[in-house]
Amino acid sequence: MKISIGNDHAGPAYKQAIVKYLEEKGHTVTNYGTDSFDSVDYPDFAHKVGTDIDEGKADLGIVICGSGNGIAMTANKHQGVRCALCWTKEIAELARQHNDANVVSIPARFTSIEQAIAIVEAFLNTAFEGGRHQNRVNKITCA
Repeated sequence: MKISIGNDHAGPAYKQAIVKYLEEKGHTVTNYGTDSFDSVDYPDFAHKVGTDIDEGKADLGIVICGSGNGIAMTANKHQGVRCALCWTKEIAELARQHNDANVVSIPARFTSIEQAIAIVEAFLNTAFEGGRHQNRVNKITCA
């Protein structure tokens, strides 16, 4: 699977651990995130991940910032993105099952690295249920 990842200064250690996990599982990762703890602007990285989703260059995306909110809001500006802010693996599973989320946002200041990897694992290994959820997902996109 092709996965794009982006993070701001709150998430370098998270990103490094997640990229290692993904590559060990055989995924191809495009890394747009910073490796520095120096302040940067999260929209710069969210837009790159969102563009990869829009253009079909990535199957799924992962974005990381301190609260997970700002980077999720930015990613969701992209027409093809359904980004879900997830702080537990159960929420990640529901985001995939019910909302067909294709980008997960992780709040680095509110999760441990181990929790973040569990969130990513759940996100990758959970399928969209379709059915009654499909009509709702269809209503998410603005024309």
